[in-house]
Amino acid sequence: MDKSDKIIVGISIGDLNGIGLEVVLKTFQDKRMLDFCTPLLFGSTKVVSFHKKALKLDTQVHGITSLNQINHNKVNVLNIWKEEVAIELGKATEISGKYAAKSLETAVKFLKEKKINILLTAPINKETIQSENFNFPGHTEYLEANLDGKSLMILMTDELRIGLITGHIPISKVSEAITPELIQEKVNTMYTSLVEDFGINKPKVAVLSLNPHCGDKGVIGVEDDEIISPTIEEIKKSGKLVFGPYAADGFFGSETYKQFDGVLATYHDQGLAPFKALSFGNGVNYTAGLSEIRTSPDHGTGFDIAGKNKANPSSFKEALFTAIQVFKTKKEYKELSKNALLVK
Repeated sequence: MDKSDKIIVGISIGDLNGIGLEVVLKTFQDKRMLDFCTPLLFGSTKVVSFHKKALKLDTQVHGITSLNQINHNKVNVLNIWKEEVAIELGKATEISGKYAAKSLETAVKFLKEKKINILLTAPINKETIQSENFNFPGHTEYLEANLDGKSLMILMTDELRIGLITGHIPISKVSEAITPELIQEKVNTMYTSLVEDFGINKPKVAVLSLNPHCGDKGVIGVEDDEIISPTIEEIKKSGKLVFGPYAADGFFGSETYKQFDGVLATYHDQGLAPFKALSFGNGVNYTAGLSEIRTSPDHGTGFDIAGKNKANPSSFKEALFTAIQVFKTKKEYKELSKNALLVK
């Protein structure tokens, strides 16, 4: 492969006081990882050096100040600030949030300008990152505001993909947010993603119920009978293989999820609690539905173990491989679609 054809992976370094840089550095300790991609970290070599020293890691990095200095055989760090930054490992500080935002904003700018092919985001602290420029509940909402498309947060492993119909909103707001239009939008995004991003020809999608026991015919709520079921029936008319609603407890307890290519949960913890119980540490957060590719590990900032060399890079590594695979599958799908049009 021509070095200039390598996939450039942009990496926002997340909260400076967390385990983000630790899992990044550990991932690229194995130099064979550079056969798959060219990493480009958005931050500062001073910050990276601080973490390397604190963690006693020997990952070699290449500091650059512009993209034309990139080295396809090394871990590149684009210096987007020169000043010294106070790092207090394990603490949530305003300073660490400010520089996490700076890293993310620059990485997304490069992503929009096609200067990087895919984006991996290390974990942020949702409280300290807030500012006039960043007024979002998390990465997903920020990316949707800055990229084209409607986002769908998918937590995934090789055998389980869970998308969220509603994201970071209070439980008290969930039932009013679940509308036929929203369900249709999220099902369509999930379906399209399974076909175009994961190469699944006729995907099967399951939708979970909002209420326990699917509402027990109105005894525990009417949303499943009055909103979710009729919407699923309507979607089926288009030929999509969509089923449900399924009561979440039995669906996961009986391993019914293994029969589906994608699952849509009605709210955040309904999807994430079983997902993390089944696969925490090896899962990937993939943002489907947007014009660009973004993944992240399935864990947070890990303040309790920051600086102790205890962070496991498995999830970050999986996020990297997933992003690369999605990039290749999308490219392949576009080429096949183009050829099909030419044949017609």
